[in-house]
Order: sequence, then C-alpha cells, then structure tokens
Amino acid sequence: MSVRLYVGNLPKEQVNRDELHAVFAEASKSVSTKVIKDRKTGKCRGFGFVTVPTDELANEIIEKFNGHMFKDAALKIEKAQPKSKNEEDEPRSSSTSSSTSGTSNPPTRRSGNKKSKQRASSGSTTSTSDSGSIQPDPRWADQLALLKERLAAQATNS
Repeated sequence: MSVRLYVGNLPKEQVNRDELHAVFAEASKSVSTKVIKDRKTGKCRGFGFVTVPTDELANEIIEKFNGHMFKDAALKIEKAQPKSKNEEDEPRSSSTSSSTSGTSNPPTRRSGNKKSKQRASSGSTTSTSDSGSIQPDPRWADQLALLKERLAAQATNS
C-alpha cells in the first residue's frame, strides 16, 4: 500500500517536479512527486505531495526531510489526509486551517461549500426544531430578532 506525504512550505516561485524528486530520491528510488500549481499562473501554490511505497519509508522520509532546506525554505512534511470527492488537491495542514481556538484540532481542508461545514458543525444538536436550545451570537441578536419579526409578519400576511 502506498503512502502519500504532504510537502508544505514550498517556495511560491517556479518549482520543478524533478527538483523536488531529486531531494527525495536520496531516500528511495521508488518515490513519486507532484507539485501543486495555480491553474492561471502556473506557479507553485506552496505545497506538493510525495508518494512512497511503504509506511516505514514514509516515516523515515518525514524524520529525515521535515525541516530540510529547499530553495531557502524549510520543508514541512507530514502524512497527507485522504482527499474527498468534491475537493481539489489542497493541504490538510494546520497552517492553512482557520482555527481560532486554542485547542489542538486535527488539520482540516478548506472547502468552498459553506453548507457542508455548517451541517458538520451542527451535528445532532439541531435534530429538533426547538430554537430555544440554540443561542444566537450576541453581536447579531438584535438583527436576528428583527428578522424573525419580519418573517412572522410576512407569514401572517400570506
């Protein structure tokens, strides 16, 4: 079974796949590399992937090359998370997640689909339509109350 490794902190300039492959070819000849590039500009998006045949080799590469200098940038290497159907090749590193809490959440991918995030975050706590169990954000409570009044008035007029 092959193991896919995320390689982050690549320079945003032109990064050639062969240059990246040369770095990891020291560890094994059976590695394959992929540099993720911007579709419009063709420049590196700052990350790529390395695929290795075994878990042992993956751990060895992480240990050996995490922090390795590549074009004046220290590489960040970790095991890649599986890609879901609707998402592009984007990193799952915590450096790109928008976590504002102090807890250590697992790295997540960014998705253009906001509804899926809302559904995932609401979970089973909203299984009933009881609005008393969910408190609105205090910053928007006044506007929310006004909106509810308008919707109620509109529903009675219809």
